[in-house]
Amino acid sequence: MNEESKRAVALRYDEERDSAPRVVAKGRGWIAEKIIEIARQHGVPIREDKILIETLSKLDLYEEIPVELYKAVAEILAFIYKIKGRR
Repeated sequence: MNEESKRAVALRYDEERDSAPRVVAKGRGWIAEKIIEIARQHGVPIREDKILIETLSKLDLYEEIPVELYKAVAEILAFIYKIKGRR
């Protein structure tokens, strides 16, 4: 994948504030690279999923993910919790 076509979407989920995960950053090319760099600097797990990124990229910033994506995002959250040793 060339640098211009690289995409990234960052999600945030705060159980106390959010009813669903929200898109908090998104971009392509150098912006995607910066999102990934910042995530790595802060120890945020990164997962690649081309199909999901296509869908999430269409959402507005700070928009909650739609119900149709709950299952896919739940799988990502489970992946993150497993990496961090949480249940």
